[in-house]
Amino acid sequence: MTFSYVSHLYCPKCEAKHSAQAAVQLCSCSSPLLVRYRLEELKSSLDRSELAARTERSLWRYHELLPVERADNVVTLGEGITPLLRMPKLGSGMGIPQLLMKDEGITPTGSFKARGAAVGVSKAKELGVRELAMPTNGNAGAAWALYAARAGIRATVVMPTDAPEITRKECAAAGARLYLVDGLISDAGKIVAQAIAEEGLYDASTLKEPYRIEGKKTMGLEIAEQLNWRLPDVILYPTGGGVGLIGIFKAFQELQALGWVQGKLPRLVAVQAEGCAPIVQAWKEKKTESTFWPASSTVAFGINVPKALGDFLVLDALYRTDGCAVAVDDRTLLREQLRIAGEEGAFVCPEGAAAFAAARLLRSSGWIREEETVVVLNTGSGVKYPNTVQASPPVLQPGERLTGRGETWLRPDDHASGQERLPLT
Repeated sequence: MTFSYVSHLYCPKCEAKHSAQAAVQLCSCSSPLLVRYRLEELKSSLDRSELAARTERSLWRYHELLPVERADNVVTLGEGITPLLRMPKLGSGMGIPQLLMKDEGITPTGSFKARGAAVGVSKAKELGVRELAMPTNGNAGAAWALYAARAGIRATVVMPTDAPEITRKECAAAGARLYLVDGLISDAGKIVAQAIAEEGLYDASTLKEPYRIEGKKTMGLEIAEQLNWRLPDVILYPTGGGVGLIGIFKAFQELQALGWVQGKLPRLVAVQAEGCAPIVQAWKEKKTESTFWPASSTVAFGINVPKALGDFLVLDALYRTDGCAVAVDDRTLLREQLRIAGEEGAFVCPEGAAAFAAARLLRSSGWIREEETVVVLNTGSGVKYPNTVQASPPVLQPGERLTGRGETWLRPDDHASGQERLPLT
């Protein structure tokens, strides 16, 4: 059986074609490249019902729609097939009875970045790459460093000093060359670009290689299969570089071409933080590209991306699905994070909390209707951001009796809320 039906790479701007058997980065017009598959051939050889019988419980169950051509090049830690959970209490409070969470916090490395790393590193291995480099806000660098270690590829990672400390430790544990920069991911990107030019490293920066997006698109494939091939009405996605949103849209387009899903595609929502909202601003102004967001800042560090290389692809997906873009302030998303944990027992990352807060806003405005099925992407585990929630419980001496039961005092970190202590209600 054919392992992959990959055909070639193509440019979404100038439509130029490139080989998928060579280590190609960007198109000559400087646009990111996307992967195209032999979908008509696949359509005649694989039926969606055959997936149900597969025992593979990772994203590689969809290997025909992934770019790795030989099974022995697959680098995996068991990523993918994350749960699609009903959120009844939260949904009832929002007025969205059919509220679902795609929980990426349980993946290897604790975030959805493991998907892109698994496929990106696997393809890099297949192409003979020996050393890669990338800038990161934390989780992507940690994931690529760990998967690169498993593949025997050396990794160089540059991240802002404000990135979550655990991601720094993951890179170090994996043996990556790790550097910190006192700035933003855009500043890290400039340093990486110089190193790539001087040392000839493989550029694994967001969308500067075509395969990270293929790993991310499996979130869309899984959502479709988990809902028995009936797509939801709305999908909310926390958006920094936007690769996951682009990938989910690409997945649904491919499923349509295969005849595996029918009807209108879900309305896609790009969720950003008020302190860094270039996609939201561009969408409001009906632009096709965003403008660099100066002095960006948010506790949801994974979406602190002042200018995404693939912004035009994100905006295109929003326009073509009648979607929208929403910004949420830090205080609101941190309150939502506490609410989700208190009502549903799910400790989501701040980026995921921003997406839930956006769903609440869109329902209150009427943009989301009560009868609609809504999927929110939680892109990582809250455990990776320990400073966003701090407990201040009373300290008991041995043998001392409990007092003040019913009061659980928590507060978001001081960056967003000053010294105020917020009761969990």
